[in-house]
Amino acid sequence: MSRDLGLDAVVEHFTLNVDEVKWLRNKSGGTRLGFAVQLKFLTWRGRFPKARLELPPDAVEHVARQAGVAPAELSSYDFTEPP
Repeated sequence: MSRDLGLDAVVEHFTLNVDEVKWLRNKSGGTRLGFAVQLKFLTWRGRFPKARLELPPDAVEHVARQAGVAPAELSSYDFTEPP
């Protein structure tokens, strides 16, 4: 599993902006969280994560709070399909 990034890096790279929050409106549960973390990972690393294990746990928690979804919902998201 990936390591935590730390608060400063998480806030800098994994905070959803107003438009990104709007893109989540028609999604729910694991799909909502999976889409959001893939989007933020893409802007951070310039590519999509290949597996859930690449995602820093503190970043997932941060995005989950913003998306209004429990972090555990990510376990149902299929990372083999593009968002």
